[in-house]
Amino acid sequence: MSGLRIQRSTWLAAVLLAIAAGSAAQQAMPPAQSQANAPASTAAEQGAQPAVAQSQSSAPRKPVSGKDRRRAAKLFLEGSRLFDKEQFDEAMRNYEQAAALDPENANYAMAAKLARSHQVTALIQAAARAHTRGDSGAALSALEQAQQLDPKNVQVAEHLHGLSSDAALAQTAPLYDEAAGAVGEGPALEPTDTLQSFHFKADRRQLIQKVFAAYGIQAMLDSSVPAVPLRFDLDDVTFQQAVRVLSMATNSFWVTLDAHRVLVATDTSINRQQFERMEMETVYLSGLSAAEVTTVSNLAKNVFNAQQAVSAQSLGTMTIRAPSSSLNAFNATLHDLLEGRNQVLLDVRMIQLAHTSERNTGVQFPQQITAFNVYAEEQSILNANQALVQQIISSGLASPGDTLAILGILLASGQVSSSIFSNGIALFGGGLTLSGLSPGPTTLNLSLNSSATRTLDQLQVRLTDGEEGTLRDGLRYPIMTSSYSGLNTSGINIPGLTSAGTSSSLSSLLSSFAGAATTIPQVDYQDLGMTLKTTPKVMRSGDVALSFDLKITALAGTMLNGIPVLSNRNLTGVITAKEGSGVVLVSELDKQESQALSGMPGITEIPGLNNLTGNDLQQNYATLVIIMTPHVVRGPQLAGHSPMMRVESGTPTK
Repeated sequence: MSGLRIQRSTWLAAVLLAIAAGSAAQQAMPPAQSQANAPASTAAEQGAQPAVAQSQSSAPRKPVSGKDRRRAAKLFLEGSRLFDKEQFDEAMRNYEQAAALDPENANYAMAAKLARSHQVTALIQAAARAHTRGDSGAALSALEQAQQLDPKNVQVAEHLHGLSSDAALAQTAPLYDEAAGAVGEGPALEPTDTLQSFHFKADRRQLIQKVFAAYGIQAMLDSSVPAVPLRFDLDDVTFQQAVRVLSMATNSFWVTLDAHRVLVATDTSINRQQFERMEMETVYLSGLSAAEVTTVSNLAKNVFNAQQAVSAQSLGTMTIRAPSSSLNAFNATLHDLLEGRNQVLLDVRMIQLAHTSERNTGVQFPQQITAFNVYAEEQSILNANQALVQQIISSGLASPGDTLAILGILLASGQVSSSIFSNGIALFGGGLTLSGLSPGPTTLNLSLNSSATRTLDQLQVRLTDGEEGTLRDGLRYPIMTSSYSGLNTSGINIPGLTSAGTSSSLSSLLSSFAGAATTIPQVDYQDLGMTLKTTPKVMRSGDVALSFDLKITALAGTMLNGIPVLSNRNLTGVITAKEGSGVVLVSELDKQESQALSGMPGITEIPGLNNLTGNDLQQNYATLVIIMTPHVVRGPQLAGHSPMMRVESGTPTK
């Protein structure tokens, strides 16, 4: 598409340069002469304008000075150069300035309109590329610029409407309402938000009561908590940090009784079943299949240790009974699973460059020389064409004894041809011993054949994170692997032919059927070209890891028992690329060169003279480049790692 646009812009730039040359020539004419030389189509177009335009054109205008005309022509030429470079915005400004300086030249205003149209198209294409990358801000900015240049453009309006629709669709509702109301919510603990420090050594029961009391919470201890001495040192910690370290140091857990009281017990499975508060929650899983609902139920039971997880597949719901912390972790995990995985758009470009050149120069001298007797050769030709000789003599073109004249007439008329006399001869001797030498043909070669081919294939595929995708670019070539021939004609039943009948014609027809062989070919279709299998994986850093398996298959140009030989090239590996950056996957160069010399032995090997002999040089170059660019078009999983807190336990050493 880009190559077509470049050719079109180059053609338009050439047209604009031609218009500029014509306008400059028109400026050199007097006004009366330029009006007289105006084409009839221009007059017709002027006649088709409204009456208001005619009245404005008939109004007297300020004459344009020669300086302004030259300045306008210079701006027009500069704008044409910018147009050729696809800088349509700057070219449009130059055209508009030229039209303002010389309003009598309608070509300037026409060129400004053309540049404005190309600038609008370029902005629409830039907005489409930005929208593909997910940059809605850049797409909206480009479309707003295009709308300012051409407010009535239908394509700009459609793209703006599509951008607004995508923005509305992006405001999706949650898959299930996480803020749903609850019945009989448990009490919430209300500790103070001050930072506290602890530096003392006491038994576990006293330590637990002092830590909770520091934040305004009364701790009621179960009898399972032992009074074992423990050293506890913390500086400037919040309530959550303090009780987390306390639970790990004392092997205990706590349950909220009300806003200012908790129950603390030793962390055992029996104590958790006895004291831990259980909550029940109903999760709506609409849109999931029966197998997916079963998988979610197994996840709640096996991973989050939910005591009860009952799923109703007909209703698409699941009821879970578990502690509050387990329910919160389950909801967060389920939200990430239902939100979906990352999606990657792979932009694959395959560039092929091929160049073939053949140069054949030099002189190919005669390879053989023929020696013959002139008298014997003349008599042989005359004896072989006696009828023609008699016609020449009877018509008076030559006398009976003038053999050379008769021979010349035969050769000139084309009725007789001889390779000896076609390339020239050299005579020596005399009389009956007159002989001649006839060299072979001499060939002068001045030939140059050159061809260049450029091919660009661009493929795009959208894959989910971890999903394998296959791209094929080429054709399916039929290859006959085997054939089946059947000689049995028992299935043919023709009355009088295979059954009763004595007709001789039917018997001959039966014999022809019996000798016929039916051949059925077995054909296998082979994929020729490129086959790319790739699996993208979005990493936590934002980079994209691509595992790929590339296979390039082509015809080798030779055949074995009628079956073509295929050439295969395989490449397998894993690459890591930045999101939006291109990576060269394959870069291959094939080069073939052959040279053939033809000439006389000895002379061809002499330096300086070998260029005068026949020299046939053939060169073939082929380049293949495959570039892959990953774009993360959907990334619900945030990059980076969640903050971690490291807690060290044990008795400090002095």
